[in-house]
Amino acid sequence: MNNIKLSNLKARNGIDGKALGRGIGSGCGKTCSYGHKGGKARSGRGKVTWFEGGQTPIYRRLPKRGFVSRADKSCIACINLVDLQRLYDAKIISAGQEINLEILKNARVVKSCACTLRLLGKGELKIPLNITAGYATDSALKAVEAAGGKMQIA
Repeated sequence: MNNIKLSNLKARNGIDGKALGRGIGSGCGKTCSYGHKGGKARSGRGKVTWFEGGQTPIYRRLPKRGFVSRADKSCIACINLVDLQRLYDAKIISAGQEINLEILKNARVVKSCACTLRLLGKGELKIPLNITAGYATDSALKAVEAAGGKMQIA
């Protein structure tokens, strides 16, 4: 067993700075520098970061603006034309194939919790595909038709 010396003592886990509550001689005994009573002496003390000393906080002084949609966006799967082209290049889908949400779920391209498919127009499509989606941008519609495919909005 090693000899215990002052040079090989380690600080207790989680202690940085002065050790509190170690007797009157330490300078931090009894109330441990927290003073008597009040919110700063209680356990779990501290305020939220936006607390402003009792004055009306800025998030209540400023007017509310804009609109926040409460619709659940996690059930919408968005896919770009460039992603469909990559799927074709990887031989996951074939030209002229019917592409819908179920096929993309089975290929694990979109999340399994998705309930709506949105086709976006990023990239270009070189193969004809028959796509069924809930929504498509104008550029995506034009690109699918230019490649010789058909787009159906369901």
